[in-house]
Amino acid sequence: MKKHRYLLLRDRVFPVALFILMATGTAAPSFAQTAMSPYVSPGTPQGTGPHPAIMEADPGLATHTIYRPKNMAALGNQKLPILVFANGACANRGNSFRYFLSEIASHGVLAIAIGPIGPKEGEYEHIGNGEPASGSPAAALAAAGKLAAATPGSGPTPAYTTASQLSEAIDWAQAENLRHGRPYYGKLDPARIAVMGMSCGGLQALDTAHDPRVTTLGVWNSGTYNDDKRAMEIAAAKATKAGLKTLRIPTIYVTGDPSDVAFANTEDDFARIDGAPLFRAWREMTGHGGTYREPNGGEFGRVAVAWLLWQLKGDKEAAKMFIGADCGICKLPNWHVKKKNID
Repeated sequence: MKKHRYLLLRDRVFPVALFILMATGTAAPSFAQTAMSPYVSPGTPQGTGPHPAIMEADPGLATHTIYRPKNMAALGNQKLPILVFANGACANRGNSFRYFLSEIASHGVLAIAIGPIGPKEGEYEHIGNGEPASGSPAAALAAAGKLAAATPGSGPTPAYTTASQLSEAIDWAQAENLRHGRPYYGKLDPARIAVMGMSCGGLQALDTAHDPRVTTLGVWNSGTYNDDKRAMEIAAAKATKAGLKTLRIPTIYVTGDPSDVAFANTEDDFARIDGAPLFRAWREMTGHGGTYREPNGGEFGRVAVAWLLWQLKGDKEAAKMFIGADCGICKLPNWHVKKKNID
């Protein structure tokens, strides 16, 4: 087990993988990302969209990190839909997926990630196991007796954040949209809200997808466990196989190839979901770490942008990436696709 943990950290694979490895007893291969995004200051605009985005902290939501177009005035009458995002490893660090989320925000989306801005090294590799458990939001719940605290060195790695933080981000954004004098006053579209998460964070997203305000769901390198207690233990989330049956909103699942430790969980989730429009895609020669740290989030960033433009803005050109037998992703040689209730 110690050998597997070493391999996971060395290859930048997130700790949620440990629990699948415990069942399989094998470590997944790693794949080098084509290029890593060079570090730039938080206020340096990023992304290929028409509204280059910055990353910032907001004192009104100090437990999260905000990604928004730098020039809000340039939006004119355009309103920003909202994306709330949960990190891999359920890390309490909002810059872990910086370039992926900056790319999304540059296309006219307000993206909010769990966790304050952490060390810049966290934008390139997984450092440590998230954040010290004693100072994490999940630890506060454990101290209050609302969440079991895992004993270090035994059993699942404890959650560092909670699924409830995604709903808190939605609460904040909706309130900001109504506050006179604030940058987001009248600039947001509270009727268009997406929730997404990667790996451990995907479990938190699956929980929050049942919030009636959420209109679309993205699950990245993640899927539910057969053991209903596991998601609460590692993600402070209610994400169960039974809960999949109540999903009704458009949902996208994306993973790496079968070497991705979340691949089997995703395949099982796809088979069980039957009440929601569902799109499932996986990419060859891609591991659990995806392409998030490549410039603009790499190919995973491209897929996420197209999905959100379609689901949150009704963009018909973006919809072509997903609709029909000749959908944009369907024609890419390194992608594999299956769907339910989409076409």
